[in-house]
Amino acid sequence: MSIALIGHFRVPVDKLDEARPLMRKLVEATRQEVGCIQYNFAEDLLDPGLIRISEIWETRENLAGHVQSPHVQEWGGQRDGVGVHGRDIDILTVAASEKL
Repeated sequence: MSIALIGHFRVPVDKLDEARPLMRKLVEATRQEVGCIQYNFAEDLLDPGLIRISEIWETRENLAGHVQSPHVQEWGGQRDGVGVHGRDIDILTVAASEKL
């Protein structure tokens, strides 16, 4: 069974230009991690400053390793500086999936 995370957080619109390269660095590093199937941040087209999160991991252990990784720890220290707030993420256990 794989693990999926779906959620969002907010960045103040006036901080988006500062936040984008930090988020990009996190996404690029995370996509290289063992067990990472997908890792995405996307700006909502209709709600400026709303960043949508989607992740898929092979195992819960891979996700736990990700949370402890240096780039996630670095992002954790940067989030407040760019005003990240309203963080809401759900973890889902995926028993099966199929293409639509």
